[in-house]
Amino acid sequence: MKWTNHAWQHIQPLYSDILAMPFIHELKNGTLPLDKFQFYMQQDARYLEHYGRVLAYLGSKTPDNDQALDFFDFGKNALIVERALHESYFTQFGIHEVSDAADLEPVCHHYVHFLKSTAAFDPLEVAMAAVLPCFVIYKEVGDYIIATQTNRANPYKNWIDTYSGPEFAIGVQKAENYVNAMAENTTEAIRAQMLDAYVKASQMEFKFWEAAYNKTAW
Repeated sequence: MKWTNHAWQHIQPLYSDILAMPFIHELKNGTLPLDKFQFYMQQDARYLEHYGRVLAYLGSKTPDNDQALDFFDFGKNALIVERALHESYFTQFGIHEVSDAADLEPVCHHYVHFLKSTAAFDPLEVAMAAVLPCFVIYKEVGDYIIATQTNRANPYKNWIDTYSGPEFAIGVQKAENYVNAMAENTTEAIRAQMLDAYVKASQMEFKFWEAAYNKTAW
């Protein structure tokens, strides 16, 4: 079994909890209150600024040129392509533009610094595993919503289409392939650290949406 399949199976109870969250349920139905979505988008915009830099940093650390270029692209997409989606939503939903000085609220702050510290101090394989859930869980949630939604006039359609689209799926598969290759060529001890990082990042994905729904601030 590929390492990513093993890791995904390991977090199935957590993924089930994610699908049952009020935030995801109401996002799917188009009934998520606007103020909760606004809070989410503001925090997500700040998160992606840091996430994109972590991805680019990981690209700079890998000795494989193709992998480096792909992770540079992943970072660019986080900073530019997905930010464009945010900007369109800022206009559509009356969200205030996020300045560089805007607060990272507690969960976003924790998630960002978890990824940065893992990238800086842990083996590259572990850091690669830590950034993977943000790819995989968003794709799976996007696919789930597309398959089960009933509101075709969903105001959050652009968000749903982004993460259920084929272009995003290609990036997810590339990232998984790289992590699988690294897992095959490392030690059992490192693979255990990889799984721990993958699980913690997955938990942070749950906490991020939970914090948005509750508008958790300092």
